[in-house]
Amino acid sequence: RARTVNQLKLVQSYDRNDLLLAIGPAGSGKTYTAIALAVRALKEKHVKRIILTRPAVEAGEKLGFLPGDMKEKLDPYLQPLYDALNDMIPPAKLQKYIEEGTVLAYMRGRTLDNAFVILDEAQNTTLPQIKMFLTRMGRNAKFIVTGDVTQIDLPRRSDSGLTRAMEILRGVEGIGIVEFDRRDIVRHPLVKQIVEAFDRSAAVEAAPAPETGK
Repeated sequence: RARTVNQLKLVQSYDRNDLLLAIGPAGSGKTYTAIALAVRALKEKHVKRIILTRPAVEAGEKLGFLPGDMKEKLDPYLQPLYDALNDMIPPAKLQKYIEEGTVLAYMRGRTLDNAFVILDEAQNTTLPQIKMFLTRMGRNAKFIVTGDVTQIDLPRRSDSGLTRAMEILRGVEGIGIVEFDRRDIVRHPLVKQIVEAFDRSAAVEAAPAPETGK
């Protein structure tokens, strides 16, 4: 059940759009709400599978040196999404879904039909990457892109494809953009204060220095 105004707005926007961009600060419930919508769609047989994906920016060139197959390499980055799924699907059933491919940990090289696809932490995609992701939509697909534009881990903030995608896609029919804010933070009460403190600090750093008289 949606707990804030913008969580409710995301749920309502889902009924009108096949692609949603949910943007906002940590703890605002954007990813959790997206997972809940995906689980509901799967249970009601509106889609055949859930696909989770997240840019592994921290791994960089080292990803290939990690042990295991691609799923095992990426699982640590997807753990927050698995945690949300564990809240909504009994562990044994979730494990069965994963083994059967009903829940996939990354996008494979094919068009995504009859799927609910979530791209999390999208602020760390470049514009070509997010364009490639969005143009992979298949028939009867639902896509939700989540991200926090204040937590870009790319070398340059201007490299973020999410901010550009928001500008380019705003107003396109069938695409909904829901912007979460500090009022939506539903974690520990301190999280909201932490976000506000960092925002104040960033504003002070960005302010031009006062001119000094001769």
